[in-house]
Amino acid sequence: MKRRDFLITTLLSSGLIIADQLNTQAASIPDFSQSPFTLGVASGDPLSDRVVIWTRLAPFPLEGGGMPNMRVPVEWKVAKDPKMNEIVRKGTAIATPELGHSVHVDVTQLEANHVYWYQFQVGNYKSAIARTKTLPNPNTTVEKMSFAFASCQDWQNGYYVAHKHLAKEDLDFVVFLGDYIYERSGGKKSVRQHQGEDCLTLEDYRNRYAEYKSDPNLQAAHHRFPWIMTWDDHEVDNNYANLTAEDGQSVEQFQIRRRQAYQAYYEHTPIRVSFQPEEELTLYRSFDLGNLGKLMVLDTRQYRSDQPCGDGAKPRCQEATSETMTLLGSQQEQWLQSQLSNSSASWNIIAQQIMMAQYDLDPRPQKGMFNMDQWDGYVECRRRLLNFLHDNEISNPVVITGDIHSSWINDLKLDFDDPTSPTVATEFVGTSISSQFPQQYVAAVNLARIANPHVKFFEGTQHGYVRCTVTPESFKSDYRVVSSILDPDASIDTLQSSMVKNGQPGAIPKKL
Repeated sequence: MKRRDFLITTLLSSGLIIADQLNTQAASIPDFSQSPFTLGVASGDPLSDRVVIWTRLAPFPLEGGGMPNMRVPVEWKVAKDPKMNEIVRKGTAIATPELGHSVHVDVTQLEANHVYWYQFQVGNYKSAIARTKTLPNPNTTVEKMSFAFASCQDWQNGYYVAHKHLAKEDLDFVVFLGDYIYERSGGKKSVRQHQGEDCLTLEDYRNRYAEYKSDPNLQAAHHRFPWIMTWDDHEVDNNYANLTAEDGQSVEQFQIRRRQAYQAYYEHTPIRVSFQPEEELTLYRSFDLGNLGKLMVLDTRQYRSDQPCGDGAKPRCQEATSETMTLLGSQQEQWLQSQLSNSSASWNIIAQQIMMAQYDLDPRPQKGMFNMDQWDGYVECRRRLLNFLHDNEISNPVVITGDIHSSWINDLKLDFDDPTSPTVATEFVGTSISSQFPQQYVAAVNLARIANPHVKFFEGTQHGYVRCTVTPESFKSDYRVVSSILDPDASIDTLQSSMVKNGQPGAIPKKL
């Protein structure tokens, strides 16, 4: 897309200009044979005075969207009531073929800590009416915030029954920590089968997102809450690192693939970022929860060094302890330190993808086996962060994590090999929506618990999400799991609850 066209699209989406002010490529409405809102709607990146609302026009979602090569005006409106009678903001955005006819509207001039409803319309077709909510004003007194975090929703592995229950929770927002789609074609014996082969092109990724977003339970969770999102690896390629692919593509080939995957991610998520196909997509950002909390969202894929020691689970080689190995890149690491230093919030919540705590899978003396794709492969990068939290006395750091398809509660220590070392933060690792933890590893993890006393809880067979309740006094996590991902009508229960008290790092889990 040319820079001028991109600028026009951005201004239209933000409501700063309207379609009839343009003298070029006038937009028009196609003759739809069915509703173009097959992928639902969503909202995200809430602030105290604004929120992004999203949709993508796709009357034939698994056929590249099925839209003609034309610019289409999309009306939007935001109201204070679910019947859309008390309209507070409205406008027209332009859905362009260059961005898959996706629409991102940054709705401004909203009231803080307030529930709103929104809807899109093209011609005679109206989208679902969905709910969203703004955050409290920065630095204002907040007595309670509730959110859930989730990750890893392999379409083929099971049904999204967890999303059905998530949509019924009483929350302010949802944090999604990556693996929104899976790029692999998968096996023939799956519960649900991916359409198409491995994702390599923009159209491949668009069709895969469309397949996932057609799920009514996923749509329901988006329709209920604003989402704050980041990616992990499967939005592009399993275990990729910066411009290094897993499957042997050259840097030049993978650079093109990654760029197209990033574009598809932007086209299907309600994120507030500037985007041009030729540039990187910056996802690390922060959100103020009044004076109660600060949420910092990281990107541990785009800037990282290639996994050390050949990746996989193995003893650490010298590369894993090198000071040059990074998960965040220098710019993001400096940004995170600045965010933490300048925070006056009671709770500092770091949302990221891969398990931060050390875990030695081989408890035999003088042995050791570590997952090189996690922070265990980037020892000095982790040491710098944990030392920074400790040395600067950052208030109540809590890390929330996805990726590993299992549930953990960990003390984050200055020295994981010394049980008497200070605990500087608590890590809550959430299980997956549907992706499978390798069952052959469950027994091995449990056997190794004796060598990892900083791990307070582990469970590797159940699926769901983590509900968090934050008050000035405590941070409570409830591990919500469904009875089965093979039953669309499965029930949900709380597997585990844990609480961190203000000023007392470390969580004491309580099995229910």
